[in-house]
Amino acid sequence: MSAASCDIGLIGLAVMGQNLVLNMNDHGYKVAVFNRTVSKVDDFLANEAKGTRVVGAHSVEELAALLKRPRRVMLMVKAGSTVDEMIDHVLPCLEPGDIIIDGGNSLFTDSNRRTKDLAAKGILFIGTGVSGGEEGARFGPSIMPGGNPAAWPHVKPIFQSIAAKVEDGTPCCDWVGEDGAGHYVKMVHNGIEYGDMQLICEAYDLLQRGLGLTADELHEVFADWNKGELDSYLIEISSRIFAAKDEDGKPLVDKILDTAGQKGTGKWTVISALDLGQPVTLIGESVFARCLSALKDERVEAAKILNGPAAKTLGVDRAAFIENVRRALYCSKMISYAQGYMLLRAAAKENGWNLNMGGIALMWRGGCIIRSRFLGRIKEAFDKNPALENLLLDSFFSDALNQYQASWREALVHAVELGVPTPVFSSALAFFDGYRTGRLPANLLQAQRDYFGAHTYERTDKPRGEFFHTNWTGRGGRVSSSTYNV
Repeated sequence: MSAASCDIGLIGLAVMGQNLVLNMNDHGYKVAVFNRTVSKVDDFLANEAKGTRVVGAHSVEELAALLKRPRRVMLMVKAGSTVDEMIDHVLPCLEPGDIIIDGGNSLFTDSNRRTKDLAAKGILFIGTGVSGGEEGARFGPSIMPGGNPAAWPHVKPIFQSIAAKVEDGTPCCDWVGEDGAGHYVKMVHNGIEYGDMQLICEAYDLLQRGLGLTADELHEVFADWNKGELDSYLIEISSRIFAAKDEDGKPLVDKILDTAGQKGTGKWTVISALDLGQPVTLIGESVFARCLSALKDERVEAAKILNGPAAKTLGVDRAAFIENVRRALYCSKMISYAQGYMLLRAAAKENGWNLNMGGIALMWRGGCIIRSRFLGRIKEAFDKNPALENLLLDSFFSDALNQYQASWREALVHAVELGVPTPVFSSALAFFDGYRTGRLPANLLQAQRDYFGAHTYERTDKPRGEFFHTNWTGRGGRVSSSTYNV
């Protein structure tokens, strides 16, 4: 084997790393692999990669020697300090113009820093989101690259060939933007994923507790939903989950403990929303719902003490109830994406990124966890109006919300009457009602702030930007607070 014959090197042979390597191999690329636990390299070559062109390396130096120039080294290691340690380990083996790619779930601010630090050393950095789980990595993920634009032409053929494809063959991968833009878009993707999953769970809870649907009946309902507007990966797998049986023939889902885990990307999304002053309420509630689920022991004790509504049937038509829940899910999903795109727009402005909003929807259209028919509508909305301020102002979305909102409200009335918690459905409707309201009660809030802290206020009968202070008690002075914070 000649030296420097490999197209790309990959470090980190956990499941995602292995599957990306096999995917690249399938598409004709020769991949060199390394893992800190070196025995894993030999194990991979002897099993999953047996019969492929994958080449194993037992040191970073050996890996670098196997790569064509400019060297492309992709890291699939745990986000955080591990990425920095691995970059430091690889750097001495590289030369100016070589490329380091971080394919983990890194925080976008880390990718901002790494892009700049490595550029100063002559190394091109890409921070890319990769979504689709194990199966996506193996057969076609959604890939969201950002970082140093000079690196993109060198990795574009590889990334776009291994990415998922939509109906017309367009790859679910394109350049997102500079610095941490790729990882930011992946972070928002994950936040929306949190919201989608919680929305589906609330629909399940309402149908199960409101109508007493069995797992088999839920399987049928979700399979039917997946044929229409809600057609998506998460609805599809939920239908399959309801159909899965344990060894005793009973539904497996009923035996799974109701405590949800999380790895932090949803939390990062909410923190960024707060930093940018964006009301991404739905994702926030979905994160808090997971936190509440983790309080299992407390909830079990509270259930013995705190009473909900008396058990009763609502006397509603079964088909109508199911349709109300379906429409509530669909409307809430629209709010989730609208909020996610509000955050993307604010982050682009803050960081100077030129994000292609329609292109992002296309990248999410296939391969990733939130892939759905619905994303095609987002792409169409931005194709029609690239400067669209909010998805809710597009005619497709506004028409659907106006048509379905009565059912959405009815589903939530059912939830309140039954005592079924629907924090994400509810926050979505509250946002919708807030966003469509020309005058909110924040006038009283500003009066309160001025009363106790002299924070000043604007007036409806004066131009914007003029601030006033009232001596509410007659005991205060004429001086207002030196800073004005909304």
